[in-house]
Amino acid sequence: MNTEKRTDRQVLLGRIAVAACAPYLLLKLLWVLGSDIGVVDLTGISRGTWITANVVTLLMDAIAAAVAHTLARPSGTRAPAWLLALPLWTASGLLLPLILSVPTGSVIAAVTGTANPMASNDILQPWVFVLVYGAFIVECVTLLGAFTVYAHRRWGALLRRPLGSVPAPAPAVCAARRLLGVPAALLIAVLGVVHLLWGLGMPAGAGAAALPARSAITATSDVIQGLLSLAGAAGLAALLFPHRGPARRLRTRVPLALAWLSSASVFAGGGTLWLSWTAGEALGGSGSPPSGLPGLVGALELLAGLVVLCLGALTLAAETSTESASGCAGMLRTG
Repeated sequence: MNTEKRTDRQVLLGRIAVAACAPYLLLKLLWVLGSDIGVVDLTGISRGTWITANVVTLLMDAIAAAVAHTLARPSGTRAPAWLLALPLWTASGLLLPLILSVPTGSVIAAVTGTANPMASNDILQPWVFVLVYGAFIVECVTLLGAFTVYAHRRWGALLRRPLGSVPAPAPAVCAARRLLGVPAALLIAVLGVVHLLWGLGMPAGAGAAALPARSAITATSDVIQGLLSLAGAAGLAALLFPHRGPARRLRTRVPLALAWLSSASVFAGGGTLWLSWTAGEALGGSGSPPSGLPGLVGALELLAGLVVLCLGALTLAAETSTESASGCAGMLRTG
């Protein structure tokens, strides 16, 4: 595919992603301004908590819309790589588990006849969930699609290269990556097993009383989180040992995508949730973070996600510097 067609596809996907952000942003803005559209009852939620939660989530989706707008512009490829990669990594970690677990869990609830918390919610009307999660599905698919096109335009040669043919970095760099990456991969795999067991009905352990009541959607979410974590741990291991095992024949983009999506969901879906609970307690909120095994899992997910984020940032910096050096060398040769 030539560069012009890739640009057209990236722009189209970016524009659709911007449009998909609009319903959520409008709804959140109305709630912040005092509207009760779609609201059933806020008796159990203080006004300050409601406003703060909506302002934070509105800003998060506004950042996603800004990134999508950048990708929708042909000049978006000139933006610093980290400026797009970091918010998209976080957004994919928040959106992907949602768009997988909510529809799947809803179907399971309908088939098994169990309660669906979105169909009989005490706080919001059912149409709010349909609107929001429908928009999230379109937003996630198009946003990640636009970034995939962007990544292939910028680093296509590396992404298409078989993993076993990628030149090994300097021994010191390789050792440093493995020193951080191997424990992170093992930790993510263990956390994935825990989520799988939770999703399949294992007791949540000490401190489980602080967690929301289990439903078909939360159980499905745990299973999906577990599978994502295990797949991501395998992808991270393949990236750390690219010249060993059958994975060396895979194109680099396959284990990289697995490690990206898994670490993002571990960090954004698990770690930041635990962090928000902890911050809420520190600020004098009425809730408290889960203790026991659920609390430990949340803290470890935050740690594992940050470690993989650091590894990704170092790798991206190295690739960017190599890219800049190649560009300068080309300019010198043509000059």
